[in-house]
Amino acid sequence: MRLMRTAPPKIAVAVGLFLLLLAMVILGPPLWRGYLGALARHSAPLYLPRERVVGGNGPVAPRVTPGLEKLDARSLEEAAAYAGAHGSRALIVSRHDHIVFERYWQGTGFSTLIDSQSFTPLLAALATGVALSHRRIGWPDEPAGVLISEWHDDPRGAITIRNLLHMASGLDPDDPPPGADLTRSLLGRAQLAPPGTLHRVQAADPQLLALALERATHERYAEYLSATLWRSIGAADAWLWLDRAGGLAHADCCLLAAQGDWIRVGQLLLHDGNYRGDELIRPGWVTLMRSPSRGDPDYGAYVRLGTRAPLGREPYASRDVYVAGGAGGNRLWLVPSLDVAILCTGAPQARAADWDDTRIPNLIVRGARDYVPPAALPGADLSAVVPGH
Repeated sequence: MRLMRTAPPKIAVAVGLFLLLLAMVILGPPLWRGYLGALARHSAPLYLPRERVVGGNGPVAPRVTPGLEKLDARSLEEAAAYAGAHGSRALIVSRHDHIVFERYWQGTGFSTLIDSQSFTPLLAALATGVALSHRRIGWPDEPAGVLISEWHDDPRGAITIRNLLHMASGLDPDDPPPGADLTRSLLGRAQLAPPGTLHRVQAADPQLLALALERATHERYAEYLSATLWRSIGAADAWLWLDRAGGLAHADCCLLAAQGDWIRVGQLLLHDGNYRGDELIRPGWVTLMRSPSRGDPDYGAYVRLGTRAPLGREPYASRDVYVAGGAGGNRLWLVPSLDVAILCTGAPQARAADWDDTRIPNLIVRGARDYVPPAALPGADLSAVVPGH
């Protein structure tokens, strides 16, 4: 009996490519758009075209042992074990501007480029704080119609900068297909709810904020980020995804950046816009960012507040915790009372169903030698505040 011989791998690949090209020729542009759109959404290296956000390539924060910053090494290891078991790529912990713990998986390191996912809107919020500091924007409740001329006499021009920060524009949330003109799409969206009344996570609001920043500063969004923030914190070069060459940036997602550079952003947030002694943003702006929004008191400006426990999970060990990160695998937990930033990166896909968003920060916070448990609220279960009671 003769065995059937299989084609060598190179021939098989060539045949596969030929068949794919043939299908695209026969089926036409719709297949091209769908195929490239899927690639853009699921493979970060193919977010094209891109625009560089020039970095400062500054030194990393000093590294010290956990004990010098009063953090428990065993708690950090337990947190790392949990992160690693749930498909994380990195866990970096900073306190008082010192990196006290690092652990990497899947062949990554501090400088590995990642899809920043839902971290990306943070930069729009911080850049808005800079623009206010420089008087390019008048105040947080500046109507968008003052900055975006197309809405000057349009009812949607009443949407304020604060509304955009709080994901409360009330605009239609439907996203355009990949490659569409973002500016045209944004300015053509219908108003579905009064501004400021409904919190809805959608791409339009940070993208409109980036458009407003471009109009207010008369600079490209990438250039303004670079000049006012990214270089100043010493981050490496990063890349924004554009809707088309020379077009508008996707300010809601998909920034390609070194994963470790987000711990720098965490340090900037913890110190209310001051980075290692340099005031980049007027004091008080980050406090505004983490203040409850009217549309949903669990959210501030592109951050989730930790005042209430996530559904089905224990409360955060410190009531002032706030978190950056959405449906994907990235999380940046910030604990101002302890000056602790905790960065955990992961795949763009959602975390597994058994993922507990409070587990890692609670292990680290409770392991701090100077941690003081919050007072129990009236009627609260004491065991949720002090385990074992």
